[in-house]
Amino acid sequence: MAHGGAGDRLLARVWAELGRDPGELRALAPLPAVPLPARLDVSSLAVATVAAASLAGWAHEAGPGSLHLDGARIATAFTSERVVEFDGRAPDVWAPLSGFRRARDGWVRTHGNYPHHAEALRRVLGLSEADAAAPAIADAAVASWEADDLAKAVTAAGGMCVAVAPEVRAVDAALAETPLIEVTARADGTAPPSAVHRRDGLPLAGVRVLDLTRVIAGPVATRTLALLGADVLRVDPPSPPEIGWQHLDTGPGKRSAILDLTTADDAARFDELLGSAEAIVLGYRPSALRRLGLEPAAILERFPGLVVAQLSAWGVDGRAGERGGFDSLVQAASGIAIVEGGSDAPGALPAQALDHATGYLLAAAITTLVERRRAEGGSWLARMSLRRTAAELLTMPRRADPSPPGIGDVERAGNTTTLSGPAGSQRIPLPAIASPDGPMTWRQAPHQWGSDIAGWAD
Repeated sequence: MAHGGAGDRLLARVWAELGRDPGELRALAPLPAVPLPARLDVSSLAVATVAAASLAGWAHEAGPGSLHLDGARIATAFTSERVVEFDGRAPDVWAPLSGFRRARDGWVRTHGNYPHHAEALRRVLGLSEADAAAPAIADAAVASWEADDLAKAVTAAGGMCVAVAPEVRAVDAALAETPLIEVTARADGTAPPSAVHRRDGLPLAGVRVLDLTRVIAGPVATRTLALLGADVLRVDPPSPPEIGWQHLDTGPGKRSAILDLTTADDAARFDELLGSAEAIVLGYRPSALRRLGLEPAAILERFPGLVVAQLSAWGVDGRAGERGGFDSLVQAASGIAIVEGGSDAPGALPAQALDHATGYLLAAAITTLVERRRAEGGSWLARMSLRRTAAELLTMPRRADPSPPGIGDVERAGNTTTLSGPAGSQRIPLPAIASPDGPMTWRQAPHQWGSDIAGWAD
């Protein structure tokens, strides 16, 4: 691995936070440029996080310089919504009420992709469904509010809206002093498990992972674990339903089941699954987890010896932990939208980069902690937030020109694959991570949301 660039420095920091041998970094070939033009160094963030996930899986089997990453593949994976097709049709990525709108005293960013969030926005703004689909009418409704007041009212109604804010460098500098991946060990007397045979030479073969996440970051993490050989079962409540295309985009290699954990039978079945899992990934708010008895501390009390990973938008403590959010909203509230915008409007990164980067880092953490649990025993907890990842990006060196030489656009068509399975034909990006034998390929086509039984593959 070549040293000195922002991606190399970030990867070295991640490796140290995970407690891994810095000598393992020699397995990486020089990191490529990733064509994701922006003022902020999204290229370095993307390549470092994909490198971390690749290396965590293959470090023990990779010789010096044997892991080669493809910058165009990484860019395509980070911008998958631009290329995905399902049965030959591209999805509608953004709902009518998702995006930037000018308020009376500034800008807001709203998110209405989920129907219940769109309904909350319409209720606060006094819009019918037809009005919400008419940009001029929706714009006029938002313009009658002050930005902070609208954000508070929509949040109180159960919707998603933030005021677009300038960056506060002191806040980001303080956040950047905290761990990007917060790892906690719990010495509970649990002995290391017996070795699991690696089928097909995959590093996570035999590892069972429960996936309780939605949207992008968590599913990217668990999709990566499945690619590395893990048996990943995603478990969702019956309502609200997942967005179909989004689930398929991040679903290769995984299965998807529905359990209502508020019922005794489904809760008992879930406990059976959890008792035979090695890891669980959580993406719901602390209050929701608490109602179900699934806060990390409660899980580890009942099932010592697990690896627990917890993902959030803003952090897990206090009010931040109960605040819902998505990548686009964190970009808007953290100052990224102002940095990437122009004189007349805020802007956005060229990808949902906070989601994807956090997902690959979480996969690296889970892979590392599963390995450590097998060597040392005990219980392990890893935590990450999109806001902390945003602070990392905001404190990295930036460019005056968002499109410097070598970081142009990418031809994405050659970096996709078409899979056929129970959910039909799906064109999705090829995997971003690599093995010592070269680029990896998806092991299994995505399944429709909720179409599998709640059980392990074997």
